[in-house]
Amino acid sequence: MNISPDEFGKLFTSFEREAFRLETLDDYSKSGGVDAYRAFLAGEPQPAAYKSAGWVTTVREATQAGKRMYRVHVLARPLSDYLRFELGWGYVRNQEAGEEFFILDTTDEPNPLSDAPDFWAFDEWTVVTMRYGDGGEFLGAELVPEKQAHEWLERRDAAMSHAVPFRDWWELHKPA
Repeated sequence: MNISPDEFGKLFTSFEREAFRLETLDDYSKSGGVDAYRAFLAGEPQPAAYKSAGWVTTVREATQAGKRMYRVHVLARPLSDYLRFELGWGYVRNQEAGEEFFILDTTDEPNPLSDAPDFWAFDEWTVVTMRYGDGGEFLGAELVPEKQAHEWLERRDAAMSHAVPFRDWWELHKPA
């Protein structure tokens, strides 16, 4: 069942314990932070507005309330321009607000989640899958029936069992 952008957005403030995201794409450049991405590509400093964007506030409020927000990004090296931006600017910024990041690097290993689309899981009963077009354009989201949530939580658990903390991975693979 399709979920409206407003309904989807409300999930980020109404969840009670945890929100998990699986990211599987190399490019989300048309889905947010577009101006910051352009600045990154141009070699400009990180815009002040990007450092305190709405997502940072959402994460900070949730984590200060004792909720967990975390994600796994499935990727392979070499990193796309967008991933260098997302990890170097976005993840570092969001960590400071309390979000946790993990990397499932498939460069030298098979991808155990090759069939999984991007999704968010909220409190282990609400799962929303996400659709993207070419170039990372967000096309919409679909609410998964609650009786199927366990299938998505198994994907979450598989991702976490194969992933490493972002900080550790970044220390080894951060672009020069």
